Amino acid sequence: MASLQASNFLSSSSSRASSSSKRINAAISVPKLLRIRFSVPKTPSTNLVEDLLLRNGFTNTKQIEKSVTLPRIDEEPFANSSTSKATAKLYAILEAVADRVEMHKNVGEQRDNWNKLLLNSINMITLTATTMAGVAATGGAGAPLLALKLSSTLLFTAAMGMSFIMNKIQPSQLAEEQHNATKLFRQLYSQIQTTLALYDPTELDVKDAMDKVLALDKAYPLPLLGKMIEKFPAKFEPTFWWPKSQDFQRKSKRPGKNGWSEELEVEMREIIEVIKRKDTEDYMRLGNLALKINKILAISGPLLIGIAAAGSAFVGNGSWAAIVAVAAGALATTVNTFEHSGQVGMVVEMYRNCAGFFSLVEESIESSLEETDIDRREDGEMFELKVALQLGRSMSELRDLAQKSTYSRIEGTTIDEFASKLF
Repeated sequence: MASLQASNFLSSSSSRASSSSKRINAAISVPKLLRIRFSVPKTPSTNLVEDLLLRNGFTNTKQIEKSVTLPRIDEEPFANSSTSKATAKLYAILEAVADRVEMHKNVGEQRDNWNKLLLNSINMITLTATTMAGVAATGGAGAPLLALKLSSTLLFTAAMGMSFIMNKIQPSQLAEEQHNATKLFRQLYSQIQTTLALYDPTELDVKDAMDKVLALDKAYPLPLLGKMIEKFPAKFEPTFWWPKSQDFQRKSKRPGKNGWSEELEVEMREIIEVIKRKDTEDYMRLGNLALKINKILAISGPLLIGIAAAGSAFVGNGSWAAIVAVAAGALATTVNTFEHSGQVGMVVEMYRNCAGFFSLVEESIESSLEETDIDRREDGEMFELKVALQLGRSMSELRDLAQKSTYSRIEGTTIDEFASKLF
């Protein structure tokens, strides 16, 4: 009995111990953490261009090469070739020429606005002062008369100063200078592009382009102070915008006489004679006439305004003072309008540019004919074509003109035709 009780006690105690141990284990057990897997994106088998094409729906695309070689920035592609260096220099000059085209275009528009704004301002001030002088002559005396006289004199004086400055700088002529510079820089831009497209540039091409850019900068300066072209020279002279020495001529690859013949040389000499006797002489005559007219108008405008200012100061002391002030003011307005609205300065510059153009044609033909080595000349047929285009003629018309010049010189008569049909 005692043994049974002992065994029961032991079994019950062991069961309690095991249950307590289970409770303890349950109390200190920590739940297991969830295992989260991070997927690393795989390297795409297609390149970025293919991926973008597929996303945009372009499924029927051709296979794109996997390897693309990008140029290195630190590499110097023109390090080992003199031709490539000359090409790089020509491209640099081309960028500078394009920048000058834009500069001269903007400055030309600005100076054209100067001409319009200054002319309108001077005319309005002059007419206002003229009206005030007329009103003062019909008014009474005392303070109102003094106020009108003083105001009219001050306005006339201001208009005289503005007119003097405007006639000195000639805004219409300044604008025409910039328009011509823009045209010539664009022409040089096209010439450089042609050289880059058709030929292998050399250092001679670079030097020739640089000389032309600097010659144009000298012929058509941008600043007004110090470098402005003299608007009233003692003698009318054509514009020179090309280098003084034009020794460089691209050699032709044609064997033999390089397209030149005795007939072509005679033809070119006759063309020079026609240009000298007709075109250049006519434009020099017209240029001198326009320059004289512009000088007279430039002096008359401020002088008439000054007379009107002096007359307005004596209004009230006699009828002649008012007549002088009103008449001189009206005449000054007319002169200023004719000079600047008619753009007489622009006409002078146009004649200078045209005379310079014919001088350039003469010089280019003479330099080609003076070259004794025919292989060093430009191709004869190409040269004849360029001259014909410059004069606005076909090649057959150019030859007919040379024949007419020959016959007229033999017969001792004057040819009745100009070399240029453009202007």
